[in-house]
Amino acid sequence: MITERHAFAALARHGQRPALIGPDDVLTYADVAERVAAARDVLTTDKRLVVVAGTNSAESLIAYTSAMAHGHAVLLVPAGSSAHLASIVDAYDPDVVFDPATGDGFVERRAGTRHDLHPDLALLMSTSGSTGSAKLVRLSHDNVVSNARGIADYLDIAEDDRALTTLPMHYCYGLSVVNSHLLTGAGLVVTDWSVVDDCLWDLAASAEATSFAGVPYTFDLLDSIDFFERDLPSLRHITQAGGRLAPDRIAAYVDLGLQRGWRFFAMYGQTEATARMAYLPPELAQVRPEALGVPVPGGSFRLETVPELAGTGVGELVYAGPNVMMGYATTIGDLAAGPQLAELHTGDLARRHDDGSYELVGRRSRLAKVFGLRIDLDELERLLLDQGVSAWCVSVSDRLQVFVDWHTDAAQVRTVLARCCGLPEHVVTVGRLRDRPLTANGKTDYPSLERQARLLGRSSSRRRERPSAEGVRAEDIRDLYAELLARPDATPDDSFTSLRGDSLSYVELSVRLGELGVRLPSDWQRHRMRDLVTSSRVRPTWGVRLEMSVLLRAVAILLILGTHANVWTAPGGAHVLLAVVGYNFARFQLTDRSRVDRVRASAGSLVRLALPCIVWIGAVAVVAGTYRPQTALFLNGLTGSDQWTVQWQFWFLEAILWIQVAAVTLLAVPLLHRAERRAPFGFAKTVLVVALVLRFALTGVEAGPTERYTPSIVLWCFALGWALAQAHSGWQRLAVSATALVGVIGFFGDPEREAVVITGILLLAWVPAVRLPKWGARAAGVVAAASLYIYLTQWQIYPHLEDRIPLLAVATSIAGAMAYQLAWERGVSRCRRLFRRSGAAEGLAASRVYAPTA
Repeated sequence: MITERHAFAALARHGQRPALIGPDDVLTYADVAERVAAARDVLTTDKRLVVVAGTNSAESLIAYTSAMAHGHAVLLVPAGSSAHLASIVDAYDPDVVFDPATGDGFVERRAGTRHDLHPDLALLMSTSGSTGSAKLVRLSHDNVVSNARGIADYLDIAEDDRALTTLPMHYCYGLSVVNSHLLTGAGLVVTDWSVVDDCLWDLAASAEATSFAGVPYTFDLLDSIDFFERDLPSLRHITQAGGRLAPDRIAAYVDLGLQRGWRFFAMYGQTEATARMAYLPPELAQVRPEALGVPVPGGSFRLETVPELAGTGVGELVYAGPNVMMGYATTIGDLAAGPQLAELHTGDLARRHDDGSYELVGRRSRLAKVFGLRIDLDELERLLLDQGVSAWCVSVSDRLQVFVDWHTDAAQVRTVLARCCGLPEHVVTVGRLRDRPLTANGKTDYPSLERQARLLGRSSSRRRERPSAEGVRAEDIRDLYAELLARPDATPDDSFTSLRGDSLSYVELSVRLGELGVRLPSDWQRHRMRDLVTSSRVRPTWGVRLEMSVLLRAVAILLILGTHANVWTAPGGAHVLLAVVGYNFARFQLTDRSRVDRVRASAGSLVRLALPCIVWIGAVAVVAGTYRPQTALFLNGLTGSDQWTVQWQFWFLEAILWIQVAAVTLLAVPLLHRAERRAPFGFAKTVLVVALVLRFALTGVEAGPTERYTPSIVLWCFALGWALAQAHSGWQRLAVSATALVGVIGFFGDPEREAVVITGILLLAWVPAVRLPKWGARAAGVVAAASLYIYLTQWQIYPHLEDRIPLLAVATSIAGAMAYQLAWERGVSRCRRLFRRSGAAEGLAASRVYAPTA
């Protein structure tokens, strides 16, 4: 039998069996063994410390396998973050570094090694409880190989199995999939595509994948795309770990698997135990889906008494087995230490049932003492979830902070929680989140929630301090993003687009960043926060820098409203707004997300655009009889008169809706999606040229009285903004500007109107921002954020005052629009709550969720 120490060096024995299967090629075990042997020239025979930046690619997998096969100590880190890699290199001074981003292969930093490395040390990984920390778990060859073989044993992995790499290899769970398959002679279907990407499942079908692994968030994504309706006849088993999955979902997946011919295994583990400590066989899951399961082969559990829980039957879960880590490392000197642990105190709280099975009930660190009561935060979350409320709980400064999703009634939850926990309401705070923050391992990011709780605590008592004379810190910008986007997981390495900000939050955030003194580049929404720090400076003595697209939204809607209300005559603002809409479409919808994510995000944005308009226009149609049903459904351009009537009043809304529907549909085609990703400006310029050809083909030089308001004919205005957003060089902006002149001149037959449109487009192209007084920037931001509602509601407000007090007509129209905007947003929240499970408050109040005090 091949020993643990030589397991990775013996991969050649699997010969011509497929080892790494990619979209374009297949590497056999013989191919992998040949590349492993070739790496000896760099890795040498002396034990060295080798950093491998891991991606789900054949190159990274072979680099990891090579270093393990040649007996080195491998420090595995995530690829893609040069800052994190640099911090690890600074902390541990490796002898060799493999970073796939450079394409240089293994890079020696010195000959030989300057480190004292323990002979058993094989692998170093970040701990389960840390992200980006220099604290590492030390694992031996015995740890790695014994756990891989145990997993292969209970999953019955055979040579003809092929696992999808649906989890990152630098994550212990993802690496356990790699190890358990490679050491068994099974294959890996290598990909870094998301589980919501159709390409992944096309590859799975063609490669005849037999399994994949996921964390709870993975299954949330799969449920959202109806994955389990797919036909994957080769699938044999699905595994889940990385956090608690609700028992009813486990039972449902187990039952579904039995119907479809595959088996579902829920598993439990930590990096400190190499990967897996327990698994729940499908047969047991049918009876006890809430159970932890049984220990992996060679492992065992026991409970250790926790003083504050004495007499409750709950204790800390302690694990023993050959996969228990050697110990932790926080400095280079720790790498010389031998095994220091005989068993692992997991930090998890569990109870043992009479049949010998264990059930997790929480984390020892998740017991909080608030107002003299000991609160089990995990149990509180489970109780809320059972009542139909998704919530995440933390405790900060003797205060219970609960986060709920964006549409939950926070006030009601606060009252109910105070009652069910026996706490006064003033020590319970409920905040709302757009998305649950996750760690790189797919678990709830509680440190981020605690940071957000502290931020909310500061914000509720006082305004955030202004930046110091030394300038803006990355943390100042991070706090602003976290507050305005409701994203406590935001880090200085995130950007506005990576956090999925929308055009409304964009307006407020750009104004607030200007107030901080940050000079925003034209594409700031794609920049990391820490990169924006380099653009900041000491707060200027006058004014706030406001981005041009925001200013144009405000000025254009005021030009439209003022012209309609007879304050001034300056038509053309709506066509400028069309270009701004195209500009923002490219910036906020055409991000680096997958095709499916793009379509989903765009569809949500279009629904948010259409619904308040349909309700308003429909209500006016019913009450006053002003509009036809076709107008409320944005069909006037197809069914209306070719002469101007009141039905044409909403042409702008109809145009931006149908143009974006067409653009999203176009980019939903895989071939066109890939083309746009490869050449964003070239694709946008092509759309612009096609739109202009269409405009001239349908209208000639001058458009007719209603033609200039028809979606197919004004598409070129939207395409101009799209192209400007993707124009990142002077010649590109110049090309788009010249094209704008071709499209605008003669279009209206009105030089003044054409001058307004050309001026707006040229400002968007060449003036990134302007400096305004603080009050002016704030006012412009408010008007810009309400521009959709101002355009929508103006027709029913300004006519009552335009002949007597035109300025009051404008002011009243703006106030009325903001009132409808506020009423709509509150109404939507209330309607969504009607679909929540009834009786949640009563069910919550009936339970007390605190542990006995010590």
